[in-house]
Amino acid sequence: MKPVRAILACAAALILLALPAAAQAPVHIPQDAPARYHRLPPVREQAKEMQTWVEARLTRVLPALMAEHGADMWILSMREYGEDPVFWSMISETTFAARRRSIYVFTRRPDGTVERLALGGTSQGGLFEIYRSPHPTPTGRQAELWGDEQWRLLREIVDDRNPGNIVLNIDDTWAWADGLGAGEREALEKALGPDNLKKVRRIPMLAVDYIATRVPEMMPRYREMMETVHAIVSEAFSNAVIEPGVTTTEDVQWWLRQKFVDLGFTTWFQPSVDVQRAGDIPQGEGPVVIQRGDLIWTDVGLVGMRLKTDTQHDGYILREGETDVPAGLKKCLATSNRVQDIQLEEMKPGRTGNEALAAALSRMKEEGITGSLYSHPVGDHGHGAGPLIGLWDRQEGVPGRGDARIRPSTWYALELQATVPVPEWGGKPVNCRQEEDVWLDAEGNRRFVFRRQEKFHLVW
Repeated sequence: MKPVRAILACAAALILLALPAAAQAPVHIPQDAPARYHRLPPVREQAKEMQTWVEARLTRVLPALMAEHGADMWILSMREYGEDPVFWSMISETTFAARRRSIYVFTRRPDGTVERLALGGTSQGGLFEIYRSPHPTPTGRQAELWGDEQWRLLREIVDDRNPGNIVLNIDDTWAWADGLGAGEREALEKALGPDNLKKVRRIPMLAVDYIATRVPEMMPRYREMMETVHAIVSEAFSNAVIEPGVTTTEDVQWWLRQKFVDLGFTTWFQPSVDVQRAGDIPQGEGPVVIQRGDLIWTDVGLVGMRLKTDTQHDGYILREGETDVPAGLKKCLATSNRVQDIQLEEMKPGRTGNEALAAALSRMKEEGITGSLYSHPVGDHGHGAGPLIGLWDRQEGVPGRGDARIRPSTWYALELQATVPVPEWGGKPVNCRQEEDVWLDAEGNRRFVFRRQEKFHLVW
């Protein structure tokens, strides 16, 4: 593609990516407003809504990214139960697996749009064109060289379009860009032939950025999911579920899991529930009985309509005669909130995850805050595609996955902890672990999807 055409195509694609913006208008949620449960709509309505998301991503996001990364042709090839990770971000709700062998070919046109062809599988509700060959069926030696029908059709498409480069999902850093199985790769390379193999490029950030990019049409549903998470945790950390001295951490874990299912959701990991207390906690793998005076914590991840959330909240079990949380614990939560402020401010689009981590840790040190940061993208996956901002055991940065740049139109799980000595517990260090989902809109503005926790959940 000529340079002028490339520039025009990129500009047009980026304009498409930025629209529509109306669905991204911020909504102010008062901190003391009660969270509400939201059930998912009937599955038929879910399918219609999810189809609009897939269409928006294929028609707006994909052309912009192929132009940005200079990809002329992108081939996804997979077999049933060996699906490429990108597959799940490109299919209709009525598709549950690849069929036999499914091959998707994306070719960038001079006008910036992208041709979307499917060889095997379905059209995903009309979003792909099922390719039918305009050429005579080969015979003899040519048919033998090209293999079965699908590979013949793929070779035909590649030869007819003659792209400058061909992107395949092969990468040793990003799982989302490494979806081409070893056997599938051998068959694909044989079908392409020596001349086309010279055009193969690895551009892992094409797959990573495609999966990571959120379209604004998703936000209303995701906000309802986050409000539901807050409501679930609020009930779990209340007298409706916890009886001090009787209820165990395992009881609350399974109550959470069951609640998800009762509301029509699932989870992408077993809920975690843990306690900290002034005294000693019994050691071992068994569940802990929740006692008065305990600081309780949970980590939960909701799944609905292929979207994932990731949330950590804290609660307190009041002692007999107490009417409020001890001041030392309040300071711990307030310090964790301050760390959230710092990290969110430093998550500037264009920075790498490692740069955002280093900037936030530097500010924490200046303010005398002890803690750690380990935020990650979230959305199509719980631990989603995009740059890591630390790991709990890698506060110096994460080579590779921390070197990617933060982008607009992405979601993150703002995950971190602050450690504060609590005078009421004899100066014992207590860590307040929090995690809230945040979003960067198309302009790079950063805010909480619903809101954050600023007060402990209380059990009387």
